[in-house]
Amino acid sequence: MSNPDSFIEEVTEEVRRDRLFALFRKYGWIGGVLVVGLVGGTAWSEWQNARAEARAEVFGDALIDALDLGTPDERRAALSAIQADAGQAALVQLTLASDPAEDKATALAALDAVAADTSLLPAYRDLAVLRRVLLAGAEQPVADRRSALQAIATPGRPYRPLAEELLAYLLVEEGNTEAAIAAMVTLMQDQEASDSLRARLGQMVTALGGDLPESSAG
Repeated sequence: MSNPDSFIEEVTEEVRRDRLFALFRKYGWIGGVLVVGLVGGTAWSEWQNARAEARAEVFGDALIDALDLGTPDERRAALSAIQADAGQAALVQLTLASDPAEDKATALAALDAVAADTSLLPAYRDLAVLRRVLLAGAEQPVADRRSALQAIATPGRPYRPLAEELLAYLLVEEGNTEAAIAAMVTLMQDQEASDSLRARLGQMVTALGGDLPESSAG
């Protein structure tokens, strides 16, 4: 060839291709395994998702059918018979507490079971604590209700603002109006407080004779 540099480049490229093909022949099976694994993993994931959706649909139908029954006893019996996983079981227990006027003791026991089950997500357990405090009301000592609420009013807990709201109401119940107003005003300015929560707190602060924060006044 007239151009030695071009010739050298072509030879170098051929050597590179030969080495690349040799590597493919030697290790190409790894890529095949990866492809099979990727396809198989995707198929497995889709199958698992389909199964989960089917189980959720069956569970939802059973729950609705149970709640459509006429008497509280029939509903409780049907709910207790539902086959459910851990998260679904928590929902069943919370639903069992939906007839407290008919059987308050059963409702409290259902909520206690959910609150004590450490295998469940905090969202389930904390919601059970909130509902139990509300359901028990004045029948449970203020100190016990405060202790339960303080445990779920820490930063990062899913229902912290609601727990803080109930803690403020306990101060009202104790006659500590000034501290209650201060707690409510502070909570109204909390970034995690919802609009409905702020509205409730604003009404309470006004009813108690307190002053609303400037951002809420007007």
